[in-house]
Amino acid sequence: MSLCLNRGDTEIFSISFLDCITCGLGSVVLLLVLSEVGTPTAFEKSREDLQGQILDLQQQLADIRGESTVLNRDLTSVTEQLSREKARLARLSGDLSDVRGQYKASKQDADVANKLQGQLVSAQQKLTDEMKRLLGKGFHRQKDDAIGGIPVDSEYVIFLIDTSGSMTNFSWELAQQKLQETLNVYPKLKGFQVMNDQGVPMFSGYEGKWIQDTPGQRKIVMDHMRNWNAFSASSPAEGIVKAIRTYRGEGKKISIFVFGDEFTGPSIDSVVKTVDLLNLTDAAGQRLIRINALGFPLPPEAPQYTSIRYATLMRILCERNGGTFVGLQRKDQNSRFHVGEAQAKPTAPPRG
Repeated sequence: MSLCLNRGDTEIFSISFLDCITCGLGSVVLLLVLSEVGTPTAFEKSREDLQGQILDLQQQLADIRGESTVLNRDLTSVTEQLSREKARLARLSGDLSDVRGQYKASKQDADVANKLQGQLVSAQQKLTDEMKRLLGKGFHRQKDDAIGGIPVDSEYVIFLIDTSGSMTNFSWELAQQKLQETLNVYPKLKGFQVMNDQGVPMFSGYEGKWIQDTPGQRKIVMDHMRNWNAFSASSPAEGIVKAIRTYRGEGKKISIFVFGDEFTGPSIDSVVKTVDLLNLTDAAGQRLIRINALGFPLPPEAPQYTSIRYATLMRILCERNGGTFVGLQRKDQNSRFHVGEAQAKPTAPPRG
């Protein structure tokens, strides 16, 4: 038996069918070739863009970290400063409470700016054995003959001397004389200090310290004063406040001697109140620092308003702080004038 194949049975394997298959495979190959050629370039560009973004972000992160470090350091500094200010505020609040307690019983409010004291005050203070030894056997004679009403029982003395033009031009020789006389009535001190009315020490090396009391040191001070020239605002308030803040201390007998002729500050009342707050009393009810003052005269042709304000201020401060105010007259410039010699009740405020 023979097999016969019809021509219609082989049409499925025709050349057209093979052509379609070949074209399809060619299209796929072409797509793969085109895809293989374009992909590396696109990937490379994308990678470069991403790397650039990463570098930019890293730079921003570094900047942020640097700013964060600076801000943290500033925050730490501010926090520490705040802690110190809080501690200082707590101390000041305690001091204010003490002052209010001391003056609670007294509600008198005087207008000290217009108050002119006429009576000089001599503070009485009991001498300890140590102070008697320092003052020597001639103390009673000095108290009666040399220093008048100013107590000389202090162990430490601070001189605040106005170095303004009015003092150096018209009263400097007299000021040197009074400084020498005042030192003479203290035979032996544990220490002393010389400052101008702004609180600037005569010798910068002794800032906040005491000058040892020796004959040599006294001579150096007197020699230096002849040509001493320091800035002055003609106001003893700054020097008094600085001296009290720097040198006050329980158990020390300290006196301040103010040499001046003018007060140009804005308010007498504010100075008095500030000194009251700083110069507290000890267990015996005595001020920690005694304040004495000498008023030097201005020439008659000069305006007297500032000298009257100086006399008013210092009389009040001396009275409230256990000391004495002494007003000097021009006629005394060439005569011997011991510290403390003054009329008990002057009829008019001294010039200076």
